Amino acid sequence: QVQLVESGGAMVQPGGSLRLSCVVSGVNLDEIGWFRQVPAGENREGVSCFNSRDRSVYYPDSVKGRFTISRDAGKNTVYLQLSSLKPEDTGTYWCAEADYGPYLKACIATGYWGQGTQVTVSP
Repeated sequence: QVQLVESGGAMVQPGGSLRLSCVVSGVNLDEIGWFRQVPAGENREGVSCFNSRDRSVYYPDSVKGRFTISRDAGKNTVYLQLSSLKPEDTGTYWCAEADYGPYLKACIATGYWGQGTQVTVSP
C-alpha cells in the first residue's frame, strides 16, 4: 500500500529557506515528485520530479536554481529544499507519485498523493 506523508511547511520571510519532507512507503523514492498550488493558480504545478527515462531531475523555470529535490533511502524520505523563497511561492505543497512527461514538458502525477503541507512566505 502506498502512503506519502509530508511535513515541514511553515511561514517564512522572503529570502528564507525551508525543507519539506515526504516519508514514503510502498513506492520507489525516484517515483516521487513535488507539486504545489498557489492561491492565484488554477492547477497544481509540478515543481520537481525525476525523469524515469534518463534519471535526470526536472524543475520548471519558476523554481529552477532555488528548489532542490533529494532522497534518503535509509529514511524512505524524499526532500524538497526551498531556498530564496518569494511571496509567490506561497501555497500548498504535495508530494505524489510522479514522472516527467516529455510531451507536456512538466511533471505528471501518476498515482497517490500526500495530504499536503502549507508554505507561507510573508514579511
